[in-house]
Amino acid sequence: MTAGIDLGQPQAQSVRSDEDVVRVRQLVRAVAVASKLSLVDQTKVVTAASELARNTLVYGGGGSVEVTVVDNGRRKGVQIVFADSGPGIADLDLAMTDGYTSGGGLGLGLSGSRRLVDEFQIETSAETGTRITVTKWSR
Repeated sequence: MTAGIDLGQPQAQSVRSDEDVVRVRQLVRAVAVASKLSLVDQTKVVTAASELARNTLVYGGGGSVEVTVVDNGRRKGVQIVFADSGPGIADLDLAMTDGYTSGGGLGLGLSGSRRLVDEFQIETSAETGTRITVTKWSR
């Protein structure tokens, strides 16, 4: 248990307001520190989480974030799942294009967030919304 965080359990945070986006950043930073990520990697994963949480709020109409410490036997990391029930991403190829942003976030877009993490997976449809899973591993 670190600063009120049980690292053995996934940590959930709803995303319904700008304040919730800040809470996601704080939660991800706390878990990244506890997972022994370097300061550079902490900054990368927190930045990606901030952008993706904002997208969850703005484009998905709100949703949830789940932060988990993962261990692959060689190293620890932080895995974050962003989920919403919004309209999905109409043109995923365009949205994943370097430099593409619909405006409003940090300007990183999905492709920028993808570059900041080690693993990036996205599932999206108009029926189920969008689910993005990212993982950042310790070095």
